[in-house]
Amino acid sequence: LSCLGTRLLCLLAVCLPSYTATPNPFGIDYGSCMQGPPGTPGREGNPGTNGIPGTPGIPGRDGAKGEKGECVSEIFEEPWRPNYKQCAWNSLNYGIDLGKVADCTFTKLRSDSTLRVLFSGSLRLKCKTACCQRWYFTFNGAECTGPLPIESIIYLDQGSPELNSTINIHRTSSVEGMCEGIKAGLVDVAIWVGTCADYPRGDASTGWNSVSRIVIEELPK
Repeated sequence: LSCLGTRLLCLLAVCLPSYTATPNPFGIDYGSCMQGPPGTPGREGNPGTNGIPGTPGIPGRDGAKGEKGECVSEIFEEPWRPNYKQCAWNSLNYGIDLGKVADCTFTKLRSDSTLRVLFSGSLRLKCKTACCQRWYFTFNGAECTGPLPIESIIYLDQGSPELNSTINIHRTSSVEGMCEGIKAGLVDVAIWVGTCADYPRGDASTGWNSVSRIVIEELPK
């Protein structure tokens, strides 16, 4: 070698480190890791803070059209108010045998209500032979048909002509009943006297020497 080559070799020997293999006295391969036993589980952490609110979602679509509902109407009726009237006379002393005795005009508020009527007064019938008289109510000139007429009768049997000719008994009596089917509005309520079917009439008298009255009351049906 030349003098220059010798110097380069000497310089490399000084600069490069020298490595010496160290023997492994335990025979353990440190190139691989062995897994140890699991550790003790840790404690739960503190709750986190609320996140940032999300953006509004997309509006939903309209649902399918439903079926048409039933129409239900509520009816509120007014509370029932008493409605009544009284007509009174002092000593009618009405001696007719056929015809109207007295009347009383009444304002009926409802068509679906019932009228209760009462006549109270002195009645008398006199005759020599068997006779019968009938006292009855009319409403606007017609007798009640809902359900039947409202009436009272007095009948005298045939007896001694001398005795019957002197009988003259006046008694306070009543004609009373209820009638349905009368329309609302003004109603002419009247008491009449007439004959009984198949019997002759006698000598009738109504309201002698005493107070007579007609009482009318409207009642819920």
